[in-house]
Amino acid sequence: MKQEHVRAQVEQILESDLVGPMATVKGKMPHSRYMTFYHDNLTLYTLTSKQTDKVDDIEQNPYTHIILGYEGEGFGDAYVEYEGKVNVNDSPELKKKLWSDHANIYFDGPDDPNLTVLEIKPLHIRLMNKKGQETPQELEI
Repeated sequence: MKQEHVRAQVEQILESDLVGPMATVKGKMPHSRYMTFYHDNLTLYTLTSKQTDKVDDIEQNPYTHIILGYEGEGFGDAYVEYEGKVNVNDSPELKKKLWSDHANIYFDGPDDPNLTVLEIKPLHIRLMNKKGQETPQELEI
């Protein structure tokens, strides 16, 4: 499969499937939690509190593994495996850009002092389980 086609399918999944598990390393063990992601040119972003375990985990080990796109229908449900390096980003402009009313459950607004953004740059992206493809398709970064 050509890289342009793989990238288009990856971007389609990133656009339509915003929620998925994000794994970090807690101590020496993996730990996953569901997060809502936004993307821009293959970089993922997610809002979180500065006072969460995941922020502590990232300070100790900035690498993550994220899965987005599996619909639960079985074989042939394409999904993305995303391995990346996380940066904690406190940019007020980025917080405002990513803000949605759904975040009001956790924060008082984009200026909430506990709000931060996890910015995830891709290291490896694989298109998995695509019907008709026997092996994962690696997107060249």
